[in-house]
Amino acid sequence: MIPLQLQSALGLLALAALAWAAGGFRRPVPWRAVLAGLALQLALGATLLHIPPLRAAFALVGDAVDALARATRAGTSLVFGYLGGAPLPFAETAPGASFVLFFQALPIVLLVGALSALLYHWRVLPALVRLMSRALRAAFGISGACGVSVAANVFTGMVEATLFIRPWLASLSRSELLVVMTAGLATISGNMLVVYAAMLANAVPDAAGQLLAASLVSAPAAILVARLMLPGETTPESTDIEAPRLYDSAMDALTRGTADGLSLLLNIMAGLIVFVALVALANMALHPLTGLTLETVAGTLLLPLAWAMGIPPEDTAAAARLLGIRGVVNEFVAYLDMAGPAGADLAPRTRLILSWALCGFANFASVGIMVSGMGALCPERRADIVRLGLPALLAATIACCMTGATVGLLSP
Repeated sequence: MIPLQLQSALGLLALAALAWAAGGFRRPVPWRAVLAGLALQLALGATLLHIPPLRAAFALVGDAVDALARATRAGTSLVFGYLGGAPLPFAETAPGASFVLFFQALPIVLLVGALSALLYHWRVLPALVRLMSRALRAAFGISGACGVSVAANVFTGMVEATLFIRPWLASLSRSELLVVMTAGLATISGNMLVVYAAMLANAVPDAAGQLLAASLVSAPAAILVARLMLPGETTPESTDIEAPRLYDSAMDALTRGTADGLSLLLNIMAGLIVFVALVALANMALHPLTGLTLETVAGTLLLPLAWAMGIPPEDTAAAARLLGIRGVVNEFVAYLDMAGPAGADLAPRTRLILSWALCGFANFASVGIMVSGMGALCPERRADIVRLGLPALLAATIACCMTGATVGLLSP
């Protein structure tokens, strides 16, 4: 049996080769993207995991998430009473029986949406995006618009990030468009990062910091995989792209951010109900005929990717199953499963790798959301956006697994 860290290292190279093969063997290998992508992933991962001041900063991120969760609980307790976390007027018959996902966990999206809008209005988020986009442009030689969109995806949603570059969307090459779409599916928004960190608090140490690190490492991974699948020429701009002004005042930012958070909250609720129901319906038809479910089929197909991340042999099937749940349903359900009894039997290394690898919107529902949103922003490129939807999903899945392999290589 080879050491698990060596398994992750070999898997990282194998995933890069898979991305190149998925684009067609005859395409030339963009060596600059390969070297820059692998080096940047490893450098970021090592820096974020092993430099004590940054690890301490991650602990502060976790404290901030806890503070947001407690603050939200104060609001939900007032509005929803015991359904929202207030003291129960009756005895709980089983531990956790009083927990209601919609009333207790999801409303944090409202608070984070309002705060995100405020930070955007105060130009804090645009400054972070601009700083990160410069690093990506220097490393990969991508255009300014492409770099800004990838950087924005680390902090905002996949459709919101394209608002940063809306005037330049029509002029992007197909290669750059795939980079933008892959980055949108390979990362998560700040809103959902807070939700998932709260969910994983008892399953993964320093969950908020780990998810933030994963989203950062997934940015160069997404560029690398997209460039391997569809190489193309770019013409980098010499000047930074300024984020548009969206709000008239801080109060306008808070109110509109809250409204956007409410829309996201309702979309999450509706999406969970519909897609979990659709998967259940498909399984009702599939299982009596084959003895299989969609999750087991997807998990079987993803077994090589689970191995490539450096998952211990005894956990490979369970890890592949969670990857399959993320692809078929969404990452929310996969994290929920990992944070429950099913994840308790996984080794700490497996839970850490999965917390990074599942940290992305790489699922069919998100492809539909992204295609619809980007198509509305840039109707003249709608045909290209639709054609690149499934390739972007494949690229994002590989990129997320590369992120998992990175933490596997850097962890004992």
